[in-house]
Amino acid sequence: MTALVNAPLLETRLLKAGYLGREVVQAINIHVERGEVVCLLGPNGAGKTTTLLTVAGELEPVDGIVLFSNVPTFTPMYQRVRHGIGLVTEDRLVFTKMSARDNLRIGGGDVDRALELFPELEPRLSVRGGMLSGGEQQMLALARALSRDPDLLLADELSLGLAPKIVDRLLGAVRTAADVHGTGALIVEQHARKALKYSDRMYLMARGKILLELPSAEALERLDEIEDAYLAGTSETEEDHIERKRRFDKRKAWRRQRVRERELARLSGRIISTRRPEDDDYYFDAEQQRREWAQQIRRS
Repeated sequence: MTALVNAPLLETRLLKAGYLGREVVQAINIHVERGEVVCLLGPNGAGKTTTLLTVAGELEPVDGIVLFSNVPTFTPMYQRVRHGIGLVTEDRLVFTKMSARDNLRIGGGDVDRALELFPELEPRLSVRGGMLSGGEQQMLALARALSRDPDLLLADELSLGLAPKIVDRLLGAVRTAADVHGTGALIVEQHARKALKYSDRMYLMARGKILLELPSAEALERLDEIEDAYLAGTSETEEDHIERKRRFDKRKAWRRQRVRERELARLSGRIISTRRPEDDDYYFDAEQQRREWAQQIRRS
């Protein structure tokens, strides 16, 4: 019983996660205590969002395990949300045609509690979600999650595209929830200085690995060193992982095919194929360009 009482609210053990069987996150161990705010920092493409989505249950682990209060969980995301997890993604997940009040209610949030967190939302309760500003939408999404009194909050890029004053309000609300209500929080952030200001500990992630774990106060003192060594530039993105694996698998299949073609040519005396290995990149690049054009069309 003592082990259960002292167990972390969230713990991952040798967690591996990724897409299409390709590991993006490589055997990481993290934990979050009750009433603690932990920030996950790292360059773009380090695997931070993949880690968060795997903890939330949106992605299945490739290997390893996720534990809540020392109990392994294998349930999907909607069940984890029902049992005490609050999730705020970088997409904000606001229903644009519903009023702000209905957005709070449909997520099971308490409207009065949400207004205590963000009084700015009171005159906007009857306004449709799509007519709110970016900062108001993020406040609405965070208020909906926190007003349910979750045991654990998972937040991805709360500060994305917002003014510094709004970011302080959002991160301050997370800090208050941890201090007053004992909510544990794991937040993914690009703005290292602000994240460290409101958190207790930090994990530094790059290329799918945890490279550093420090108290936030110490990390703030070493922030210039950390930014120069780890946060400058970008890491290999998750899409890069997927594309690299696809190219490797395709080349492997084509090499086997060429062996068969050469053997058939030797036995039959006829030329079976004239494709050369150096032609492969042409086909890959042409396909990549078609994919990028399709993405641009969807965005526009």
